[in-house]
Amino acid sequence: MPASLNVTTHSFTDCDALARALAERIAERLRQGIAERGKALLAVSGGSTPVRFFQQLSRIELDWPKVQVVLVDERWVPETHERSNARLVKSELLQHAASAAHFVPLYADAPTPEAGMVAVRARMAALPYPFDAVVLGMGTDGHTASFFPGGDRLPEALDLAGTTRVLPMRAAGAGEPRITFTLPALLDTQALYLHIEGETKRQLLADARLGLGAAKDYPVRTVLTQTRVPVAVYWCP
Repeated sequence: MPASLNVTTHSFTDCDALARALAERIAERLRQGIAERGKALLAVSGGSTPVRFFQQLSRIELDWPKVQVVLVDERWVPETHERSNARLVKSELLQHAASAAHFVPLYADAPTPEAGMVAVRARMAALPYPFDAVVLGMGTDGHTASFFPGGDRLPEALDLAGTTRVLPMRAAGAGEPRITFTLPALLDTQALYLHIEGETKRQLLADARLGLGAAKDYPVRTVLTQTRVPVAVYWCP
């Protein structure tokens, strides 16, 4: 499948409408997973962009006790830390109807991602793959998950032939050390979504799709050009 045909864009005039539509679509995917195999697995991203989407999804009625939720990546900080993505997921998504879902953290109680990797890999290996849905975000530097430009394990994380599910990642633009699912692991999914907001990110994404200028080297371009899983982009101004 040509890369240009592997990405579809759903544009919304306001971000509340996007949040509702994306939440309904994800809920549909989760229901389908539960119907087909008795369980569902959802991977979500942190940051400020998904808050409205989380709030909408949290109120949708479905068989949440059969849903497991994991992050696509995490800062190596405990859940009590203000920059913890797990803290965000618990405060915004695992509320209301979704409070019955089971959250599986990427962070382990260890001083570094490397020190906690054995425990994290065992925990991730026990999840019921494939993902029913993966929701990615994107930074203004072209990163997605913890695939940061200049990341110390970036080539390994983006290697579509790789077999490792999770890796530590350090990069100048990442702040804390990170832990992230690799790209081939995230592509083991029934559906892949990229949620972005704002005109700057819309243009950045367009440049990355076309490989224009600096955007030809943005890590997100590897997600957009792979042909394994179609990418549904959800964008609002």
